[in-house]
Amino acid sequence: MPRRAVRPKPAAVTASSPCPCGLPATYGACCGLRHAGSPASTAQLLMRSRYSAFVVLDESYLLRTWHPSTRPASLDLDPRVRWLGLDVLATTAGGPFHTEGTVDFTARHLDGGRQESLREHSRFVRHEGAWVYLDAAGAATG
Repeated sequence: MPRRAVRPKPAAVTASSPCPCGLPATYGACCGLRHAGSPASTAQLLMRSRYSAFVVLDESYLLRTWHPSTRPASLDLDPRVRWLGLDVLATTAGGPFHTEGTVDFTARHLDGGRQESLREHSRFVRHEGAWVYLDAAGAATG
């Protein structure tokens, strides 16, 4: 019987881990606060917390922060995908006093041992006072 290569399991993200979103804070003091219910004050902070939700497989947070008009009924997050990093390339509006904004970013990940990246131009709007993800324009992987 051939032996299968054992892939090391990525370390679990804890409150004291560096935040996956790339900001210089721990997960507990950054995106962990958002996942626990503290609202994001900007579209970029929401986008970063959504990236971190993919890292920690927090489907409920992703659905909760998705605009009702574009939200899917459920997500199928693959625990085998290993997220490697996030690069925010540009933002427009999306500040504390705006009602809409965009964030351009690249998210890198391993899928089936192959490194890939997702480039997206995400649109965010305020819904019932909170920032939510609306949709993506120009999403591409490679």
